[in-house]
Parts: sequence; C-alpha cells; structure tokens
Amino acid sequence: MVENTDMTTHKANSLQLKTTARRETGSKRLRPVNLIGIALFTGFLLMSGCSAKPEAEVAPTVTVQVDAAENAPIQRKVTAQATLYPLDQAAIVPKVVSPVKKFFVDRGTRVKAGQVLAELENQDLAGAQQKTQGGYAQAEANYQMEIQKTAQDTKLAKEQLDAAQKFYDSRVALLKEGAVAAKDVEDASVALTAAKNQYDLTQKQSDLKVAEAQLNAAKGDNANAEAQLGYTKIVSPIDGVVTDRPLYAGETAPTGAPILTIMNLSEVVARSHVSEAEAAQLKVGDPATISSPGSPSVKGKVTLVSPALDPSSTTVEVWVQAPNPGTRLKPGGTVNVSMVGETVPHAIVIPIAALLTAPDGGTSVFTLDTDNAPHRVKVKVGVRDGQDVQVTDGLKGGERVVTVGAFELDREDDDVLPKTKIQVQAPKMPEEDEDE
Repeated sequence: MVENTDMTTHKANSLQLKTTARRETGSKRLRPVNLIGIALFTGFLLMSGCSAKPEAEVAPTVTVQVDAAENAPIQRKVTAQATLYPLDQAAIVPKVVSPVKKFFVDRGTRVKAGQVLAELENQDLAGAQQKTQGGYAQAEANYQMEIQKTAQDTKLAKEQLDAAQKFYDSRVALLKEGAVAAKDVEDASVALTAAKNQYDLTQKQSDLKVAEAQLNAAKGDNANAEAQLGYTKIVSPIDGVVTDRPLYAGETAPTGAPILTIMNLSEVVARSHVSEAEAAQLKVGDPATISSPGSPSVKGKVTLVSPALDPSSTTVEVWVQAPNPGTRLKPGGTVNVSMVGETVPHAIVIPIAALLTAPDGGTSVFTLDTDNAPHRVKVKVGVRDGQDVQVTDGLKGGERVVTVGAFELDREDDDVLPKTKIQVQAPKMPEEDEDE
C-alpha cells in the first residue's frame, strides 16, 4: 500500500511539471505574435487618422454698430467750472456814521444811477454847513472890499508917483538954469523914491492876497460841510437792482459796513480757472457758452484771459461775459463754461467711440467695406470735441467706421480677422434703452 501511494504522488508531480513547462513555452511563443498585432493596430489607427478629412473651422461672428466718417466742422473747446459774478456791483458804505433816517428802496427794487436810496440823520451836519456857509459869505465880502481898496490905493500911488516924477524933472531943469539950489533937487529925488516905493508896495497887493487866502479857506470849509451833509443822502452809483439791505430805519451801520448792495444783473461774468496749456488756446473775443442745470444755455464771449498765473493754484483766470435775460443766472452760482479756442470748418469727423488706442499710443479704427468685411486702418487724430474727434490722416470721408464692437474686433488675430462674419446692428434709440 505504501509503495503504491508514493508512486501515485510521483506521477502527479511529474505531470504538474510538464504542464507548467508547456505553459511557459506557449507563453514565450505568443509574445512575438502579440507585439506584431499591436504594431499593426497602431499603424491602422495612424493611417485612418491621416486619411480622415479635418473638420472645417467655424468663422467667428461679431455684432457691430457703425457710423459714417463725415466731412463736417469741429471745434476745439476748453471746458471748465466757473463762478458767476454780476456785470457791475456796488456795496454802498456810508462815509459818515449816522443812524438811517429813511430807506426809499427795498430788496429787489430796480434803481438808476444817481437815484436816492436812503437818507441818514443830518441835523448836526446841516447846522455846521450853515455856519461855514456864513463864514464863506463873509470872506467873500471882505475879498471884494479888498479888491476895491487895492485898486484905489494903486491909483493914488500911481498919481503920487507921476507928480513926484514931474516935480523932480522940473527941479533938475531949474538947477541947470541956476534957478534953484542943489538941495531942492535932492529933496525932490527923495520924494520921488518914496513915491516909487509906495507904488511898488501897492503892486504887491499883500492885503488882497491875504483876503483871497481867507476866502479860499472859507470856501473849502463850506465845501467840506456841504459834502458831509451830502453824504447823508445815499445815492446809487450804477443802474441795477437792490440785492441786499441789512438795516432798518433808525439803525446805525458799523464803520466800513455796507447798508445797501446794488448789482447790475443785465449781464453776468463767469470766472473760471484753466490750465496754462488750455489758456494758450484762448483769446479775448472767442465765442463761449454758459450752461447750468435747469436753465437754457447762454451764448457769450471771452472778455479776459489773465496774463499771469494764479500763484495759489498755478492756473489762469478766464472770464466769459454773457447776457442774462430774465436774470435767470444768479451771481454766486456755479456753472459750466465751454469756450471755443479753434474751429476747423472742413474736417473728417468720427465718433470717438470708434477710436482705438494701442499701448504704444498709436490710434486706429475698423472700417467695413461694401461686403461688410472688417479692415483695420491706422489714423492720426486732431481736434477732440465731446463725443467726436477729427481724423487728420487715414480716412477720406464717407467710410463706415465701427463704433460698438470695435474692441471685440481688436482682440482677434490678424489671420482670423478676414474670416470674421459681421452683423451690422442698427443703433438703439434712447426710448428702447429705457424700456430695457
């Protein structure tokens, strides 16, 4: 029994070894076959890939809006914020300190130059003026009397001089004849000299000059008193409207404080500050426009371009003067001013939305031909006016330029751009935008 069992085990082991050897041999024989199959399959795939036709590339589509490059005038404008001032203004400060006796106007009253606006208490000044007027009258009377006296004294001195001269001449003649002594001639000469001195003294008119000086002094005192009295009547120096009246009758204005303010609002002056470069484009007489929210624009002109810079802001002050119908524009308000520095009557003008600026500063636009094919065109620009810009080189006028969609076209490669399909869309009306 034992021997049979060992033999059986030995046969089984031998059979297992043979089977394993066959598998290994079969496996070694199959490896070259598998590699050849894989190579053939790969080659088939490559041949299939080469023989297959590539799929057609899809051309991009861009929806755009266009506008025409027009031959139209364009203006170079300088815009700025400005503060309104009246054409003329007078803050009336009394020259004498006295309570207000009466006002003849209120705020909003239109007045004329020379019109009496108010009156101050003036009893003391009236009395002083009356006194000085009397002194002036007295000085004038004394002066007239002195004129007469001087004339009489001059006439008498002249007569005495002539008589002394005649007497002296006669004594000289008699002395030559031996009829009189030399002493008589000397006495006549002394008398003649005295007459001459008296005549010269009257010619100086010292007393008359003193009287004249007194008259002038009295006249000055009287004029000063009249002026002080006149200052109690407050008169408008300009045509305009009363814009401020801070006091009531009976009150006294502080020294140096105005009691009335008059403004001429028939025209206004908008004072703005612009850069030195912008100011260089402007000159007196250039057309301008003043605009403010809620009011129609008003046309005016530049009346001042300051020749010096403002040291605090390094800007140039520019004035624009314009009519103010209905006094709609109020002094002190802030407005916008637009001043035309240059007008190009014939220019190629496009919307500024069509202009593309490269990183290097170059500018270009996209145009559409008759087949709606896009083309990039390099351009040079000049005057800019709001939403419009002048093209100085690159366009001839009449071209269709892309406004909306230009940036999408700008992002495309140069080899893709000719294949791009363009859909031209009509611009939306403002009502449509609001509905959306």
